[in-house]
Amino acid sequence: MAGIEGRSIVVTGGASGIGEAAVRLFAAHGALVTAADFNVERGTALADELDRQGLNVQFVRADISREEDVAAMVEAAERRYGRLDGAFNNAGIANAPGLLADMTFAEFQRVFGVNAFGTFLCMKYEIQAMLRVGGGAIVNTSSVSALIYDSQLAAYSASKHAITGLTRAAAAEYGERNIRVNAIAPSATRTPLYMEYVAANPDYVKTLEDKHALRRAAEPVEQARAAMWLLSDEPSFVTGVTLPVDGGYTLY
Repeated sequence: MAGIEGRSIVVTGGASGIGEAAVRLFAAHGALVTAADFNVERGTALADELDRQGLNVQFVRADISREEDVAAMVEAAERRYGRLDGAFNNAGIANAPGLLADMTFAEFQRVFGVNAFGTFLCMKYEIQAMLRVGGGAIVNTSSVSALIYDSQLAAYSASKHAITGLTRAAAAEYGERNIRVNAIAPSATRTPLYMEYVAANPDYVKTLEDKHALRRAAEPVEQARAAMWLLSDEPSFVTGVTLPVDGGYTLY
């Protein structure tokens, strides 16, 4: 795949799940990766493991809801690799399932603080860095919850709609300056959080997975491959798109 070897790419939420899969995949394809996460133990262990394999990965502790952390994350990528060419803004959280009117304002704010405000902050500083080197590519993680109704996840769904809107806005504003901005919209994916849900709700899992045309959940690396494609040179005329990576979940 053309276009990611030798490129400096930030991955947020890089210590587990889809983010960890992306860090491993991008590094294996020659990218210069800055993995960011609030989990220092897991992030450091991942970077050390890949460093021993001769791959280019650094870990940066970052809470993307904090502007100073995001600014430091981008600065770390530029300091180590000399530039920033790409970003996979994957970090996110969900609300506990519940009806909208039963949700506290604090919980709604918490989810928006990471998913919507955090993605805004990441793009703000990433775009500034990419403008310094003549362009780049950004992929945000939205969700099928931004495309169809997803039961009792009002804050999560609304925040993912916001990410889709931010993606389109940035694509429109910076396309003429050689920055492409897209998003992926995953459905059920076998991340550690999903596997915890499986363990707690074994009777519902088959029902959930049968809602997919492929009758299964995704593996994290399948989401990472889609993000890598969007970051590469292959889709050079694709921008402003939210790509469902959902095994046919949104067909029904």
